[in-house]
Amino acid sequence: MALSALLAEIVENKAAEVDRRKRELPLEAIKEALPSLPRPRDFEAALRDRTDVRLIAEMKRRSPSSGVLVDLYDPRILAQEYAGNGAAALSVLTDEKYFAGQITDVRRARELMPLPILRKDFLLEPYQVYESRYYEADAVLLIVAVLEGERLVDMLRVAAKLGMAALVECHDEEEVERALKVGAGIIGINNRNLATLEVDLGLTERLAPLIPDDYFVVAESGLQTRADLERLAAAGIDAALIGTALMRDPDPGAVLRQFTRVPRSQSARAAQYR
Repeated sequence: MALSALLAEIVENKAAEVDRRKRELPLEAIKEALPSLPRPRDFEAALRDRTDVRLIAEMKRRSPSSGVLVDLYDPRILAQEYAGNGAAALSVLTDEKYFAGQITDVRRARELMPLPILRKDFLLEPYQVYESRYYEADAVLLIVAVLEGERLVDMLRVAAKLGMAALVECHDEEEVERALKVGAGIIGINNRNLATLEVDLGLTERLAPLIPDDYFVVAESGLQTRADLERLAAAGIDAALIGTALMRDPDPGAVLRQFTRVPRSQSARAAQYR
Protein backbone atom coordinates (compact mmCIF):
# COMPACT_ATOMS: atom_id res chain seq x y z
CA MET A 1 0.00 0.00 0.00
CA ALA A 2 1.26 3.47 -0.89
CA LEU A 3 2.10 5.66 2.07
CA SER A 4 -0.33 8.45 2.87
CA ALA A 5 1.04 11.99 2.88
CA LEU A 6 1.04 12.07 6.68
CA LEU A 7 2.74 8.70 7.06
CA ALA A 8 5.34 9.60 4.43
CA GLU A 9 6.07 12.79 6.36
CA ILE A 10 6.35 10.88 9.63
CA VAL A 11 8.72 8.34 8.06
CA GLU A 12 10.94 11.08 6.62
CA ASN A 13 11.19 12.81 9.99
CA LYS A 14 11.77 9.52 11.78
CA ALA A 15 14.65 8.60 9.47
CA ALA A 16 16.37 11.89 10.33
CA GLU A 17 15.71 11.29 14.03
CA VAL A 18 17.23 7.80 13.84
CA ASP A 19 20.38 9.18 12.22
CA ARG A 20 20.71 11.62 15.11
CA ARG A 21 20.13 8.90 17.70
CA LYS A 22 22.79 6.70 16.14
CA ARG A 23 25.33 9.45 16.66
CA GLU A 24 24.22 10.03 20.25
CA LEU A 25 24.00 6.33 21.17
CA PRO A 26 25.99 4.13 18.75
CA LEU A 27 24.89 0.56 18.17
CA GLU A 28 28.14 -0.79 19.63
CA ALA A 29 27.44 1.00 22.90
CA ILE A 30 23.97 -0.55 23.00
CA LYS A 31 25.33 -4.04 22.37
CA GLU A 32 27.89 -3.64 25.15
CA ALA A 33 25.12 -2.71 27.60
CA LEU A 34 22.69 -5.49 26.69
CA PRO A 35 24.11 -8.22 28.98
CA SER A 36 23.56 -6.03 32.04
CA LEU A 37 19.87 -5.36 31.31
CA PRO A 38 16.98 -7.22 32.96
CA ARG A 39 15.55 -10.03 30.86
CA PRO A 40 12.60 -9.15 28.62
CA ARG A 41 9.18 -9.87 30.06
CA ASP A 42 6.99 -12.24 28.05
CA PHE A 43 4.64 -10.05 26.03
CA GLU A 44 3.19 -12.99 24.10
CA ALA A 45 2.36 -14.89 27.28
CA ALA A 46 0.50 -11.83 28.56
CA LEU A 47 -1.94 -12.21 25.65
CA ARG A 48 -2.45 -15.94 26.16
CA ASP A 49 -5.94 -16.12 27.62
CA ARG A 50 -8.60 -18.15 25.84
CA THR A 51 -11.41 -16.80 28.03
CA ASP A 52 -11.29 -12.99 28.01
CA VAL A 53 -9.94 -10.40 25.58
CA ARG A 54 -6.64 -9.15 26.98
CA LEU A 55 -6.06 -5.41 27.34
CA ILE A 56 -2.96 -3.50 26.25
CA ALA A 57 -3.25 -0.10 27.91
CA GLU A 58 -1.45 2.71 26.14
CA MET A 59 0.16 5.88 27.43
CA LYS A 60 0.59 8.85 25.12
CA ARG A 61 0.49 12.58 25.51
CA ARG A 62 -1.00 13.55 22.14
CA SER A 63 -1.85 12.18 18.70
CA PRO A 64 -2.27 13.64 15.20
CA SER A 65 -5.96 12.70 15.19
CA SER A 66 -6.94 13.88 18.70
CA GLY A 67 -4.41 16.58 19.55
CA VAL A 68 -3.21 17.00 23.13
CA LEU A 69 -4.66 14.34 25.42
CA VAL A 70 -2.82 15.21 28.61
CA ASP A 71 -0.22 17.88 29.33
CA LEU A 72 1.92 15.92 31.77
CA TYR A 73 1.99 12.50 33.38
CA ASP A 74 4.42 10.38 35.33
CA PRO A 75 4.95 7.09 33.43
CA ARG A 76 5.71 5.25 36.68
CA ILE A 77 2.41 6.27 38.28
CA LEU A 78 0.32 5.70 35.16
CA ALA A 79 1.91 2.31 34.59
CA GLN A 80 1.02 1.23 38.13
CA GLU A 81 -2.53 2.49 37.64
CA TYR A 82 -2.90 0.45 34.46
CA ALA A 83 -1.35 -2.63 36.06
CA GLY A 84 -3.76 -2.41 38.99
CA ASN A 85 -6.88 -2.05 36.89
CA GLY A 86 -6.84 -4.95 34.49
CA ALA A 87 -4.13 -4.36 31.89
CA ALA A 88 -2.28 -7.44 30.64
CA ALA A 89 0.47 -5.34 29.05
CA LEU A 90 1.34 -1.72 28.38
CA SER A 91 2.05 0.26 25.23
CA VAL A 92 4.27 3.32 25.51
CA LEU A 93 4.24 5.74 22.60
CA THR A 94 7.76 7.12 22.21
CA ASP A 95 7.55 9.23 19.04
CA GLU A 96 8.56 12.79 19.94
CA LYS A 97 7.42 14.98 17.05
CA TYR A 98 3.87 13.74 16.53
CA PHE A 99 2.97 12.13 19.87
CA ALA A 100 5.13 14.09 22.35
CA GLY A 101 6.62 10.83 23.61
CA GLN A 102 10.04 10.05 25.02
CA ILE A 103 12.00 6.82 24.73
CA THR A 104 12.94 7.13 28.41
CA ASP A 105 9.22 6.73 29.27
CA VAL A 106 9.61 3.00 28.59
CA ARG A 107 12.23 2.47 31.28
CA ARG A 108 10.38 4.67 33.75
CA ALA A 109 7.07 2.86 33.15
CA ARG A 110 8.71 -0.53 33.65
CA GLU A 111 10.37 0.46 36.89
CA LEU A 112 7.64 -0.16 39.46
CA MET A 113 5.23 -2.69 37.90
CA PRO A 114 5.50 -6.25 36.51
CA LEU A 115 3.76 -6.08 33.12
CA PRO A 116 5.54 -6.31 29.75
CA ILE A 117 5.83 -3.13 27.70
CA LEU A 118 5.43 -2.59 23.98
CA ARG A 119 7.42 0.27 22.50
CA LYS A 120 5.05 1.90 20.03
CA ASP A 121 6.81 4.05 17.47
CA PHE A 122 7.66 4.13 13.78
CA LEU A 123 10.49 1.62 13.60
CA LEU A 124 12.31 1.70 10.28
CA GLU A 125 15.51 -0.26 10.83
CA PRO A 126 17.10 -2.84 13.16
CA TYR A 127 18.96 -0.18 15.15
CA GLN A 128 15.63 0.90 16.66
CA VAL A 129 14.90 -2.65 17.85
CA TYR A 130 18.25 -2.70 19.67
CA GLU A 131 17.49 0.78 21.01
CA SER A 132 14.10 -0.44 22.27
CA ARG A 133 15.76 -3.26 24.23
CA TYR A 134 18.36 -0.83 25.60
CA TYR A 135 15.52 1.20 27.13
CA GLU A 136 14.02 -2.07 28.44
CA ALA A 137 11.06 -2.52 26.10
CA ASP A 138 9.82 -6.10 25.98
CA ALA A 139 8.14 -5.85 22.56
CA VAL A 140 8.15 -3.58 19.52
CA LEU A 141 5.55 -2.40 17.03
CA LEU A 142 6.41 -3.16 13.40
CA ILE A 143 4.19 -1.46 10.82
CA VAL A 144 4.00 -3.47 7.61
CA ALA A 145 3.23 -0.37 5.53
CA VAL A 146 6.62 1.21 6.27
CA LEU A 147 8.81 -1.91 6.17
CA GLU A 148 9.40 -2.89 2.55
CA GLY A 149 11.15 -5.91 1.07
CA GLU A 150 13.15 -7.96 3.55
CA ARG A 151 13.23 -5.22 6.17
CA LEU A 152 10.25 -6.66 8.04
CA VAL A 153 11.97 -10.05 8.21
CA ASP A 154 15.19 -8.41 9.41
CA MET A 155 13.34 -6.58 12.18
CA LEU A 156 11.54 -9.73 13.31
CA ARG A 157 14.84 -11.60 13.35
CA VAL A 158 16.53 -8.99 15.54
CA ALA A 159 13.58 -8.86 17.93
CA ALA A 160 13.68 -12.64 18.32
CA LYS A 161 17.44 -12.58 18.85
CA LEU A 162 16.96 -10.10 21.69
CA GLY A 163 14.16 -12.14 23.27
CA MET A 164 11.52 -9.56 22.36
CA ALA A 165 8.05 -9.99 20.88
CA ALA A 166 6.83 -8.04 17.86
CA LEU A 167 3.33 -6.74 17.20
CA VAL A 168 3.09 -6.62 13.40
CA GLU A 169 0.55 -4.00 12.36
CA CYS A 170 -1.64 -4.40 9.25
CA HIS A 171 -4.22 -2.22 7.54
CA ASP A 172 -5.55 -4.41 4.72
CA GLU A 173 -5.74 -7.94 3.35
CA GLU A 174 -2.45 -7.72 1.48
CA GLU A 175 -0.58 -6.70 4.61
CA VAL A 176 -2.18 -9.49 6.62
CA GLU A 177 -1.05 -11.98 3.98
CA ARG A 178 2.47 -10.61 4.17
CA ALA A 179 2.51 -10.78 7.97
CA LEU A 180 1.39 -14.39 7.87
CA LYS A 181 3.97 -15.26 5.23
CA VAL A 182 6.88 -13.97 7.33
CA GLY A 183 5.66 -15.81 10.42
CA ALA A 184 4.56 -12.88 12.57
CA GLY A 185 3.05 -14.50 15.66
CA ILE A 186 1.19 -11.40 16.88
CA ILE A 187 -0.77 -9.48 14.25
CA GLY A 188 -2.31 -6.10 14.93
CA ILE A 189 -5.19 -4.68 12.92
CA ASN A 190 -5.19 -0.90 12.95
CA ASN A 191 -8.72 0.39 12.43
CA ARG A 192 -7.46 3.89 11.61
CA ASN A 193 -7.13 4.83 7.95
CA LEU A 194 -3.60 6.22 7.57
CA ALA A 195 -4.67 8.62 4.84
CA THR A 196 -7.82 10.12 6.40
CA LEU A 197 -7.20 9.25 10.10
CA GLU A 198 -10.81 8.06 10.25
CA VAL A 199 -11.64 4.91 12.22
CA ASP A 200 -13.62 1.93 10.97
CA LEU A 201 -14.05 -0.95 13.43
CA GLY A 202 -15.38 -2.96 10.53
CA LEU A 203 -11.80 -3.40 9.37
CA THR A 204 -11.05 -5.74 12.26
CA GLU A 205 -14.28 -7.60 11.59
CA ARG A 206 -13.20 -8.09 7.99
CA LEU A 207 -9.55 -9.01 8.56
CA ALA A 208 -9.57 -11.02 11.79
CA PRO A 209 -11.32 -14.06 10.25
CA LEU A 210 -8.47 -14.28 7.70
CA ILE A 211 -5.97 -15.00 10.47
CA PRO A 212 -5.73 -18.59 11.77
CA ASP A 213 -6.34 -19.12 15.45
CA ASP A 214 -2.73 -20.11 16.09
CA TYR A 215 -1.79 -16.43 15.78
CA PHE A 216 -2.63 -13.68 18.25
CA VAL A 217 -4.84 -10.89 16.87
CA VAL A 218 -4.78 -7.45 18.45
CA ALA A 219 -7.34 -4.76 17.55
CA GLU A 220 -5.85 -1.27 17.53
CA SER A 221 -7.39 2.21 17.40
CA GLY A 222 -10.90 3.49 17.84
CA LEU A 223 -12.16 1.45 20.77
CA GLN A 224 -14.04 3.96 22.88
CA THR A 225 -16.57 1.87 24.79
CA ARG A 226 -17.11 -1.61 26.18
CA ALA A 227 -19.65 -2.14 23.39
CA ASP A 228 -16.88 -1.51 20.85
CA LEU A 229 -14.72 -4.17 22.49
CA GLU A 230 -17.60 -6.65 22.65
CA ARG A 231 -18.23 -6.06 18.94
CA LEU A 232 -14.63 -6.89 18.03
CA ALA A 233 -14.47 -9.76 20.50
CA ALA A 234 -17.17 -11.40 18.40
CA ALA A 235 -14.79 -11.19 15.43
CA GLY A 236 -12.26 -13.32 17.32
CA ILE A 237 -9.64 -10.88 18.59
CA ASP A 238 -7.33 -12.00 21.39
CA ALA A 239 -6.44 -8.55 22.67
CA ALA A 240 -7.16 -4.87 22.20
CA LEU A 241 -4.85 -1.89 22.41
CA ILE A 242 -6.68 1.03 24.00
CA GLY A 243 -5.16 4.47 24.40
CA THR A 244 -7.13 7.62 23.64
CA ALA A 245 -10.21 6.54 25.61
CA LEU A 246 -7.99 6.14 28.68
CA MET A 247 -5.68 9.12 28.28
CA ARG A 248 -8.34 11.76 27.79
CA ASP A 249 -10.12 10.82 31.04
CA PRO A 250 -8.89 12.15 34.40
CA ASP A 251 -9.30 8.64 35.86
CA PRO A 252 -7.80 6.29 33.25
CA GLY A 253 -7.77 3.34 35.63
CA ALA A 254 -11.52 3.55 36.15
CA VAL A 255 -12.07 3.68 32.39
CA LEU A 256 -9.80 0.69 31.88
CA ARG A 257 -11.85 -1.37 34.35
CA GLN A 258 -14.90 -0.86 32.13
CA PHE A 259 -13.15 -2.89 29.39
CA THR A 260 -12.21 -5.87 31.55
CA ARG A 261 -13.71 -9.38 31.46
CA VAL A 262 -15.08 -9.22 27.92
CA PRO A 263 -15.39 -12.85 26.77
CA ARG A 264 -13.41 -13.84 23.72
CA SER A 265 -15.26 -15.63 20.91
CA GLN A 266 -14.39 -19.32 20.76
CA SER A 267 -15.54 -19.83 17.18
CA ALA A 268 -14.86 -16.69 15.11
CA ARG A 269 -11.51 -17.93 13.79
CA ALA A 270 -10.44 -21.38 12.70
CA ALA A 271 -7.44 -23.68 13.30
CA GLN A 272 -5.64 -25.07 16.30
CA TYR A 273 -4.30 -22.72 18.94
CA ARG A 274 -0.57 -23.21 19.26
